[in-house]
Amino acid sequence: MSNEILTIQEVATYLKLNEKTAYRLASKGELPMFKVGGSWRSTRVDLEAWIEEQKASSQAGEKKR
Repeated sequence: MSNEILTIQEVATYLKLNEKTAYRLASKGELPMFKVGGSWRSTRVDLEAWIEEQKASSQAGEKKR
């Protein structure tokens, strides 16, 4: 895994989201992002960990049904 830093545009592309959706989720704290000089950034490692958490919580929710 790489500790590469991604821009919000790269995160949106990676997650196949509209850029505005990525901005909204980042500003609400729902994506693992941080600001550098007013611009949103994330590490690939943090993003991949977040994806795994989302998958796990989604699967746990399905099992409860």
